[in-house]
Formats: sequence, structure tokens, C-alpha cells
Amino acid sequence: MKRLSGNIRKALNFAASSGYAPGFGAPVSVGVKRIAVVAIALSLMTATRAMAADVPVPGPAPIPPTNYYPADAPLNWGGFYLGVNGGYGFGSSHWTNAGVSTGNFATNGALVGGTAGLNYGGFGGFVFGVEGDLDWSALKGSSSTAACAGLGAAAGVACETKSGWLSTARGRVGYAFNRFLVFATAGAAIADFRVGLNPPSNFVSVGPQVGWTAGGGIEVAFTENWTAKIEYLYVGLGTISCPAGTICSLVNPAGVSSESVSLNENVVRAGLNYKFSW
Repeated sequence: MKRLSGNIRKALNFAASSGYAPGFGAPVSVGVKRIAVVAIALSLMTATRAMAADVPVPGPAPIPPTNYYPADAPLNWGGFYLGVNGGYGFGSSHWTNAGVSTGNFATNGALVGGTAGLNYGGFGGFVFGVEGDLDWSALKGSSSTAACAGLGAAAGVACETKSGWLSTARGRVGYAFNRFLVFATAGAAIADFRVGLNPPSNFVSVGPQVGWTAGGGIEVAFTENWTAKIEYLYVGLGTISCPAGTICSLVNPAGVSSESVSLNENVVRAGLNYKFSW
């Protein structure tokens, strides 16, 4: 560019001179002057094109999206929900009579049922709610025949405890990491409580028995409305006294019972819920 500018400047000075070429005594004709002016013009055009060729051509302006959605919008955990649940219970029971005990024996069985609840999530990441459920239960367990005989039962007879259903009503408090909710829960429990001698497998209901429950779990929202959870509950149903004249009191030949039966459960279950958001 410097070289081009110098040539143009010389040509202009030449064209503007008094009509004499340097080093010559003869005047420069008008035609030569015109040729010089044309040369200057062509030089300017060539330089302009060269400079323009070096400038990048801007592309089209970016088109903004018509709608914008965050990659992972915060989930609203609030609302009423209904669901189903299923799992397994395992625990222990024992019978006592006049200070003699069968000792703890294992109880276990499957559970399946329905769930209803309500969440409120208006406290930052904290979620508060209430939940209730009612499950059919196949929980049962038996002592050894020797242990049952120690309470006064006939030889070869076991003391057996069963539960046909379990229901809980609980409060829940948790913290949501967007679509993951970690929660603790506690409340009341009520369960069917049946006892009997096996054989002859005749059972009598000595419930329903009211107790307490506490536990916790994790719930995951895989859409705005559908959630899945896994939870653990400890259920303490305490100890009941066998009513006189019932199967569990008949191990006492006199028919007057000082017997009692206890039952506690550990419940592990999964659930699937549909939430009606508000």
C-alpha cells in the first residue's frame, strides 16, 4: 500500500506540473496528461478492489428461537397424588404366659396395596406432606413346637402369629434436589393381628392393633406427574393380651390367660404415584 501511494502521489505531481517533463526541455502534451490521470484512476480502482477482497463478508444474522425453555426446569412437587405400592415385610413375634416365653420367632410375607397423599413444596427445596396407605399382607410366622409346649400347648403344636392387612397414616418431610426427593416419615399404624395354634390352624383376631411407624426413602419424578419411590418403614404394633376363651388362651388348661403376643415389622416397598399438580 505504501508503494502504491507513492506512485499515485508522483503521478499526480506529474499531471499537475507546468507542462514540462523533468529532465526534458519540451512541454508535455495534453494527451500525456490525460493518460496519467487515467492511470491514476485505474490504480485507485485496483487498490480499492484489493482492499475489499481482504475484508470478510458478514454472514446472515442469527435467528433467535421462537420459544426458550430451560434445560431442566425446577419441578413442582406440590399436589395430590394416588398410587400403588408393593413390597415385603419381615419382623418378629413372641408369646408369653406366666413368665414363660417362646422367645422371638421370625415373621415375614408380601404386601401390596394403594397409596394416597398430599405434598406442599412452597419452602425452597423443602417438601412437606401427608400420606396414607392400606395394604393386604401375608405376614406370618410360627414358634417351635417345643417353645409353644413350654407355654402349656399340646405336644407337636406351634404358636403362630399372622397379619392380614396393614394401614399407616404418616407425615412426610423431605428435601428435593429437583427431580429427586429424599424424605423421612413417621406416624400411626394399624394392623390386623391374629393368633392361633398350628395344628389345627385355627386363628382368632385379637386386633386390629394400633401402633406406630417411622422410616424414610427416596422418590424420583420421571415426568411432571409420574413419580416412583422406594421406602423403608419400621412398624411397632406392641403387645396384646389374649382374651380368655380364645385360641391363644386355650394353651392354659384352666382357660384363664395371662398370655400376651407381640408383633413388630420391617417393611421395604416400592411405589408408583400419579400426581395432580396445582
